[in-house]
Amino acid sequence: MMTAQLITPNSTSNVHKFTVQQYELIVEAGIFAESDRLELINGEIRVMSPIVRKHAVCVAKATKNFERKLGDRTIIWTQNPILLSNYLQPQPDLAILKWRDDFYAEALPTPDDILLIIEVADSTIAYDRDVKSPLYAANRIPEMWLFDVNKKVVEGYSQPSASGYKRMQRYEQNDTLAMIALPNIVFSWEEIF
Repeated sequence: MMTAQLITPNSTSNVHKFTVQQYELIVEAGIFAESDRLELINGEIRVMSPIVRKHAVCVAKATKNFERKLGDRTIIWTQNPILLSNYLQPQPDLAILKWRDDFYAEALPTPDDILLIIEVADSTIAYDRDVKSPLYAANRIPEMWLFDVNKKVVEGYSQPSASGYKRMQRYEQNDTLAMIALPNIVFSWEEIF
């Protein structure tokens, strides 16, 4: 009796890695429901956690304050995909992008377009810190902020390298934060929590 086996381009593995183009075709074909929250991480289609109220409030508050302070200097890219490689299309909670008049209509933002990534976590803190953060660093995203909505702290990561961010700073109540790309624009902890 023959057993079924997944055939992949790399026959040393039983896991098929999807490219961004394959992933987009799967999504466009309607294989998943429009309400499914998915992202492509290292060629694997990952189901994202549902958004709970405190997560949604934090994203909305941060978005509003970034828009208010940054105005037309940047584009605030909220819970939309970014293109990091042929096998990596995550959907961070916020990406602060360089301004483009076409609002990235021609192509998704790539690492050269991204000034700051923000991930907001309640139940996904370990995933965001241990999986996504190293991927952002390896793809030269200059800075990442990780909001822990349970502990109400922000971890700021900078100095990207192939093995992860080299620097981490923790921000708590009464602290201020500033993006590396726009250091004169300061956010109070209260403006984002």
